[in-house]
Amino acid sequence: MATLRSFLVCYIVVAATIIITPSSAQLTAGFYDEVCPQALPAIREIVQQAITNEPRMGASLLRLHFHDCFVNGCDGSVLLDDTSSFTGEKTAAPNANSIRGFEVIDQIKAAVDNACYGSVVSCADILAVAARDSVNILGGPSYNVLLGRRDARTASINDANRDIPAPFFSFSQLLSSFQSHGLDLKDLVVLSAAHTIGLARCGTFKDRIYNDTNINAEFAASAKQNCPPSGGDNNLEPLDATTTRFDTVYFCSLLESKGLLHSDQELFKGDGSESDYLVQHYNQNPSEFWSDFSTSMIKMGNINPLTGNAGEVRLNCRKIN
Repeated sequence: MATLRSFLVCYIVVAATIIITPSSAQLTAGFYDEVCPQALPAIREIVQQAITNEPRMGASLLRLHFHDCFVNGCDGSVLLDDTSSFTGEKTAAPNANSIRGFEVIDQIKAAVDNACYGSVVSCADILAVAARDSVNILGGPSYNVLLGRRDARTASINDANRDIPAPFFSFSQLLSSFQSHGLDLKDLVVLSAAHTIGLARCGTFKDRIYNDTNINAEFAASAKQNCPPSGGDNNLEPLDATTTRFDTVYFCSLLESKGLLHSDQELFKGDGSESDYLVQHYNQNPSEFWSDFSTSMIKMGNINPLTGNAGEVRLNCRKIN
């Protein structure tokens, strides 16, 4: 009932489609228009099927793109299995038992290669398009993904452990992490709101519900029922009250001290900060959130891409050619 009441008081508006195409010297929205115009429809078809089968998968595909881009750029390195020459990113602390959807990426790769009569579309680009399609299919905006990334030939568990912001980070740690990737405060707030969809493991929010003081007591008590003081670390809890709908309920939750992760609630402390203002603003202006989210996703997707002759286009997203 508490979750239902929280849902009813939050500001919900059905998303309108927003198309945004900023300029980029490296990546272009029409990269595959000539070589394989069937590529993007093929990606969307598989993403739609995956989300129909399991709505949570949309959040998982979005998360894969985020975790890829934050580690040495958007280069598909997060998809690589370990080899004798490197330990990949999948078993890094922020990723182990957390990131998922690799089998869906495999299905997309097979479908796209079939549509394009060969390996034309990079795994890094597949991640970027699948993230956009997931957001849109779950009710969020559409935007023109900039394309032309190539795939890395290596991955690093150490870089993943260092570069992916943790759910227990303070506000200053979060902002520093985002700024180190060329992103700013607005990007931090709107991209964190990707947590409007998906679930979190008990181990990522246990300390918050038992020890944080800036948390709604009824909300904490409800979360504790599925997340005991010891054990149950892989038990799942919704990140907001509408976990399969891309909306602004995430911001409403923060205003009510119902952010599930410590890092989420750090964005709103009620101290009149610029971050507080942005949370309040987006809660009241969904269309601006969708527009700014689109812009920030494109900006994040342009973090250090491999282009031209750098890297490769993998035949198998899990291993180098």
